[in-house]
Order: sequence, then structure tokens, then C-alpha cells
Amino acid sequence: MHNKSVTLLFCNEQDQSLREALNSAAKNYLLKANDHRYADMGMFLKLVLLLTFNVVFYVVALHQQSGYLFFLCYFLFITSALLLAINVVHDASHQVFFKTAKANIWLNRIITIPLGIDPECWRIRHVIQHHPYTNIEYYDLDIDYNGVLRQTPFQVHHWFMRYQHYYWPFVAGMTFPTIIWCFDWQDRLGLKFNKNKFSHNGFRGWMAFLIIKFLHVSIAIIIPYVICPQFSLWFILFTYCLSQFFASLIFVILILGSHWAKATFYQAPANHCMPHGPTQHVFNTTLNWRLKSPILEYWLGGLNLHLTHHIYPGFSHRHYQNLTFIIQQIAKQYHLDYQEINLYELFKQQQIFLKSMGKKP
Repeated sequence: MHNKSVTLLFCNEQDQSLREALNSAAKNYLLKANDHRYADMGMFLKLVLLLTFNVVFYVVALHQQSGYLFFLCYFLFITSALLLAINVVHDASHQVFFKTAKANIWLNRIITIPLGIDPECWRIRHVIQHHPYTNIEYYDLDIDYNGVLRQTPFQVHHWFMRYQHYYWPFVAGMTFPTIIWCFDWQDRLGLKFNKNKFSHNGFRGWMAFLIIKFLHVSIAIIIPYVICPQFSLWFILFTYCLSQFFASLIFVILILGSHWAKATFYQAPANHCMPHGPTQHVFNTTLNWRLKSPILEYWLGGLNLHLTHHIYPGFSHRHYQNLTFIIQQIAKQYHLDYQEINLYELFKQQQIFLKSMGKKP
């Protein structure tokens, strides 16, 4: 029987030398650049710019008489909220936007309101459950069995999953709505992980959770309905759902392939001790993918350099380009399989993976 409450360990001592080499190289890089791990002025300008776009698109949407223009501006409002989450919330969840934990917590509480995802629930799912246990059955909640997609060779197979490489974009598009209206509530109730992992588990934690949800519903649905009587509630709800669907689709397509393509999946050993180290585990389960444009990569918040992020989660994504070069050099020294593909290959590998998992075992 599986017991998720038991801590899973990584036992390979050779991994310690690899980790020390990576940490030493990153430390030297910061010293030479006379820099730090956190956000710089460029990152703060990015935050202000994205926040400005978010507010402007929202205000412009509320002043539209045309349903088509309202839908377009509202969609851009949700899309800019997604970019804020990718570029700001992600770093703040890892405590690398501001230098103080409290500032990162408050930043996340504010920035996640337009998108609607609870920042504390997401932090636990991503930082505490996903990062240490990537692609490990039952421990990594990102690959939790959902009865619709088969994401590991250890999960139950149903006949319709042979078509999952066709219908998976629909599942990807439903990820954000499911998190907002289902998973967040399950997590806060402690149905998926121990409630003690929350920073505040009692009344204070519930109040922060409910206030964020209330503000999201107010901004995303109630205020548009009150200010725009020319649009029915059903039209506003339709606009909200479709905007969330496409934002979710974009995010999941870009991030899931980083752990699906050419990756390895694991079950926890009976002795709860993995046969390799945590850094080796990252190379086994994660890859980087590249675009031809560094500018586009910058506005993706380092989402494409996912292996780099898993190796150096304690660095702002503004460092990922330089850290990727460090990883490439050290991977050669240690004869590690560093994987980097382009966007086309990422999509291709996603399809190969889904087809293989959709076959009856």
C-alpha cells in the first residue's frame, strides 16, 4: 500500500558532488557579475508593465458596447493575468522576487486575484509537492490520476484513453477552471495533502483564501455584470469561462511537455529511498526547450527553460539564460544527459508520449 505521508528520500551520495559543482558555479557567476538571485529593476519594470496592461484591458472592457470588443478586451485581461502569473507569481512562490518572504506572499495574494488561483494552494502543489518529486507517482500532484488522462505507465487505463492525444487540449484548457473551483477547495480542506503544510491553517488561512476567491469573483464577474447591463450574465460567464479555458490551454501546453517529453516516471520504492540523487532526478524527468527569439523567451518568464528552473529554483528567471550555459558545461563534465529541444520537437514529443500512455498496457 502507498503511504503519501511517509517522506521520500534520495539516496545517491554521488549526487552531492554534482550539486556542489552546480552551486559553486552559480555562486561564482553572481560574484563575477556583482549580482544577486532576486528581481532587479528590469523585473520590477516588467511587473509594472504587465500590471498596467492588465488594468487597462479590464477598464477598456468595461467601457465597451460591442459584445465582440468586450470579449476581446476581457480575453486580453485574462491573458495578461496569465503572463503576470508566469513572470511574477512563479518567482514569488519560490521566494526570489523580493528578498523578504512576507513581501513575496503579499505580492502573490494581489497578483493572483484576476486569474483566481489561490497562491498558497498553488505554492504547496508546485514548490513542496512537484519540485522534489517530479514524475513520481502519488507524490507529484501534477500527474495525479484524474480518470481522463493517463500520464504515467502506472495508472489505470480506460478504452477511451487511446484517443487522449486528440482530446487532451480540452483537458488542458479545463485545468485552470478545475484548479480555481475544485482543487483549491480540496487542498484547503486537506483532501490532497496535509493541512499543516499551509503557512496559516486555521481561521486566518481560511479568511485569506475566501477573501481572494471573493475578490476574484467580484472583479471577474460581478463588477462587469453591474457596470455593463447591456451584456447578460450568461454572456459574461461565457466570456469568463472561454478566456480561462484558452489561458489554461496556453500554459499547460507550454509547461507539461517539459516533463512528458523524453522523461522517466517512477514509483516510490518500498524502502522510500530513490536509487539516485535529487539533482540526477531533475535530469531524468525534465528538459529545456528553446525559441529562436530571446525576447519571446524573456516574456515567457523562463517557462521554457524548465530544467534550469528545477536545478536552480532559488534564482529569479532573469538569470536562466546564464545558468543554462553553466548547466550545459557541468552536464558534460559529469556525462549527464542534458536535454534541449525546440518548440516543434516539444509538441511532437507530447503527442508521442500521449499515444504511448493511451495504448492498453
